[in-house]
Amino acid sequence: MKRSSVLKLGLLTLVLGLTACSQPLNGSGWVTLIDGDKGLENFNRVGDANWRAEAGAIVADQGKSGFLVSQQSYKDFVIYAEFWAATDTNSGIFIRASDPAKITADNAYEVNVWDIRPDPIYATGAIVNFAAVPVPTVHKAGGRWNTLEIQAKGDELTVKFNGLQTAGIRNGKFPSGPFALQFGPGVKGVTGGPIKWRKVQIKPL
Repeated sequence: MKRSSVLKLGLLTLVLGLTACSQPLNGSGWVTLIDGDKGLENFNRVGDANWRAEAGAIVADQGKSGFLVSQQSYKDFVIYAEFWAATDTNSGIFIRASDPAKITADNAYEVNVWDIRPDPIYATGAIVNFAAVPVPTVHKAGGRWNTLEIQAKGDELTVKFNGLQTAGIRNGKFPSGPFALQFGPGVKGVTGGPIKWRKVQIKPL
């Protein structure tokens, strides 16, 4: 096969892979909560983040801290999410939140998105306080669209970032609760980069 044909085939494979990554998950049981810039009404707002629909996504880029909290509580489930983050974005998905009015890593499992977290063992792809990631930081979200897949079934939790498993634990501290999408403060409390969610789906198990 000619070199040009090989290159074209490689590019086509890459494009198809990226396209597949951004497709909604089909099949019975999936509930779509964010689809492009639609879905803000499916969440309760906690904190002062300036969540809004913009350019095909749900976006926040100002405020000290804020969450979009699901209106339903979940026990066993799979979450699929597509998001864009900057290098200095502090975000993530908190699951099984014990107190939906005051969400922290002390009362929920925090699946983190923060490439430059001061303590890098719980940077992007980690479950804060429970499952560390390699240091120096390997999994980085900044400057591109990414996917998160989170499965919680009983006391078993797994996290996949861009299709690669980054965390897995057995822990029953938080058995059920709503989940929340975060816009968090940057390093030393300064305003961090934006977070954009363009697809969020959940499938109860």
